[in-house]
Parts: sequence; C-alpha cells; structure tokens
Amino acid sequence: MAKAAIFDVDGTLTDTNHLHVVSWWEAFQQAGHTVPMPDIHRAVGLGSGDLIERLLGPDRDSRQDAAISCAHTVLYATYFDRLPAFRGAGDLLRTLDGRGWKVVLATSASGAELAALRRAVDADDSIMATASSDDVDRGKPSPESVELACRLAGVGPGQAVFVGDTVWDMEAASRAGVRAVGLLSGGIPRADLEGAGAEAVYTDVADLLDRLGDSPFGQGPA
Repeated sequence: MAKAAIFDVDGTLTDTNHLHVVSWWEAFQQAGHTVPMPDIHRAVGLGSGDLIERLLGPDRDSRQDAAISCAHTVLYATYFDRLPAFRGAGDLLRTLDGRGWKVVLATSASGAELAALRRAVDADDSIMATASSDDVDRGKPSPESVELACRLAGVGPGQAVFVGDTVWDMEAASRAGVRAVGLLSGGIPRADLEGAGAEAVYTDVADLLDRLGDSPFGQGPA
C-alpha cells in the first residue's frame, strides 16, 4: 500500500522562519504598525490574511492588508538567491522516496518563492507533487492543503504522515486525520507542538533522518 510523506517547507526543510519575521516586521512598519517580533514569530505559518488579522486584530483597517502582504513579499524576495536549507533536508526526502514514500510538499509558498525554496532543498527528483497556497482556499490551520496533498499522492489520511514546525501545521494535520510529526527547527516549543497534535517531535530534519527507524516513518509502504 502506498504511503505519503507530506512536508511543510518554511522552518521545516528550510531555515527561513526568521527571515519571514523580519520581512513581516518591516512590512508592518511601512504601514505604520509596530508589531513585536515574538508575536510575528508565533504567527508565521499562517496564510497572509490570517497572519495580518491575528496580529492587527479584526478591527484593523483591512484596506491596508494587500499593501502589507505585498510589502512582505517584496522584502522576503530579496533573500531568494540565498535561502538556506536545513542540513539533511534533501537527504531525508531522497531517503523516503527511495523507501517508497510519495513525497508531497504542503506549503503557503507559491510562485517564485516556492521555486526558490525548492532550489534550496535541492531534491526535486524526490518530490512528486506540491500543494501550494495557489491550490487551496484557506491556509493552515485549515486542513485543506494536507487533504490536497493526500489526494495528489492518491492515499487516504491513514496512509500519510505530515512533518511541520508550527502549531498551525500540527492542527492542519490533525484536522485532516493525518499523523503529525513536529520539528523544533522553527523555534516553537515542544509542548506547544505536542499540544497541537504532534505524536512525535524531533530537533530538525537531520535528527529525524538519524532516527527514522523509530519514527512514524519507520515502517515503509507495504
């Protein structure tokens, strides 16, 4: 029976969460809002609209939303040629692919940003499909991207494992009925990931790869 290994990208395969924090902080500053960076950090992983609403509140002047999101996109794009993948990211995807897992990305990135992230990971031959923000109506913690990833892989939720670094990732996987694995590489505490549904937590992708046999990936597809 086929199984799917579904991966978030930012903070999971690539060391980019704090680049997003700085880019969002500057985007808010340009719009006249001072938002504490720790608050932005905890919101990273949400879709742009949900992130802005979470940080500025439902009573904000929503006419600014598009400009803030655009500013973040432009600022973050300045890093595209040097986005860093975590050590072991590409090796993990290649190993899972070699063991018969269908590797699918489920990410809020799209377009040029997603292309830059995939270049950083450098494992395109092992990635069978991507569920991006262009493909769903709602980002995480909505389960839409995880559900789409399962459909793209041709598996049910019981045959999939999702790996991410935020509480939004864990909640999305849990709502989709998919087993969730959390990584500490995004800067979110273990207790928060476990509280949001992670059944196992690892330091980063290299740690997961080293302990793959004892992880939810330990038994490959039949």
